[in-house]
Amino acid sequence: MIRALRSLWLWTANIALITLWLAIVAVVWLFDRDPLRRRTARTFRSLGPVMGNVNPWHIVVTGVEHLDPSQIYVIVSNHQSLADIPVITHLKLDTKWLAKAELFRVPLLGWMLRMAGDVPVERGDARKAAKAMLQCARYLRQRCSVVFFPEGTRSRNGALLPFNDGPFQLAIREQVPVLPLVVEGSGAALPRHTWLFGDPLTIRLRVLPPVPVAGWSVKQSGALRDTVREMIVAELDRLRDS
Repeated sequence: MIRALRSLWLWTANIALITLWLAIVAVVWLFDRDPLRRRTARTFRSLGPVMGNVNPWHIVVTGVEHLDPSQIYVIVSNHQSLADIPVITHLKLDTKWLAKAELFRVPLLGWMLRMAGDVPVERGDARKAAKAMLQCARYLRQRCSVVFFPEGTRSRNGALLPFNDGPFQLAIREQVPVLPLVVEGSGAALPRHTWLFGDPLTIRLRVLPPVPVAGWSVKQSGALRDTVREMIVAELDRLRDS
């Protein structure tokens, strides 16, 4: 009963925040003349740290020394729950996100995703997926990083799922380094198939060293994918052991 009441309060607080942020983002969007809507996206992403403070999470970010503010990246992260999104927005980077199209159809949240210029992808539709990747390539050429969850869906038990090739082919084609991120602890924050929040916990976000792609060919995208995945697996194991 206590968990249900706490979850009800947290959902109410989060929906109120999202509603408030929608109004703020809409005003910024109206006056944002940048074709990439950078100010709009920054305003939208600023919701993440605020949600992190409202929810019963202690978010610890490490490895930021690996970030170069002047560099753009193909950013890839493991995916444990919806909490990963506000956690990753703690990083001060101009980004666009590739996200499943269902999120863009959610009232309030989906409207902000569209205003921020994020990219919807229809899972299981190869033509639309290719179109989404072309949009991501355009963003990279315009000097804006792009965030991917290469597992394609949330892990059910925290174990890393196989990675898709798409982000790694894109990184090689556009000659943009891959920036691996590791999120640990978020799976228990918002468990799948329940509306109940987990107990107060610590979520860790670790930025790993970027992986350069100079000299790689698209035919080697599988090797690049496996290299990055092994880095993330090793860091997950280290975080869990510690």
